[in-house]
Amino acid sequence: MPTPSTASPTPGSSATDARRPVSAGILLYRRKCDAIEVLLAHPGGPYWTRRDEGAWTIPKGGIDAGEQLFDAARREFGEETGYVPEGDAIALQPVKQRGGKVVHAWAVEGDFDPATLRSNTFSMEWPPRSGKQADFPEIDRAAWFGLEEACRRILPAQSAFIAELASRLRSSP
Repeated sequence: MPTPSTASPTPGSSATDARRPVSAGILLYRRKCDAIEVLLAHPGGPYWTRRDEGAWTIPKGGIDAGEQLFDAARREFGEETGYVPEGDAIALQPVKQRGGKVVHAWAVEGDFDPATLRSNTFSMEWPPRSGKQADFPEIDRAAWFGLEEACRRILPAQSAFIAELASRLRSSP
């Protein structure tokens, strides 16, 4: 089981500000050919089908009542990918997305084959005003990206996670 670092956000903390949406996730990274790559996920559903640059995200999701943030991050990663990463976790500074959601994240070193992606699903009325419900995967694909490419692909606010991870890895022995 990953061991969270002691940096902010506090790994044992839970979401307490009910006025803002909060989510938690994991930025999985690996070292390959003397470079760092991060795993990003592309949101599923009809509204994301044609979006690419600036649309990818870390696997993340909501926090259940009373759930610790890091526990939610691990659970959500597993639900959205079918894989639960093991290893030490590096707490990253939370970011606030354009819509106001605060995202807490931890970086964990590991490897995952995107071809084995198994995402949970959600239902929504589709097409709009049709009265018909359709199921879509929360994540329709995942891929490994080098840091520069990942910063172009990820939602703008979440690029801070990649920058912080790169900085922390450069400064570690």
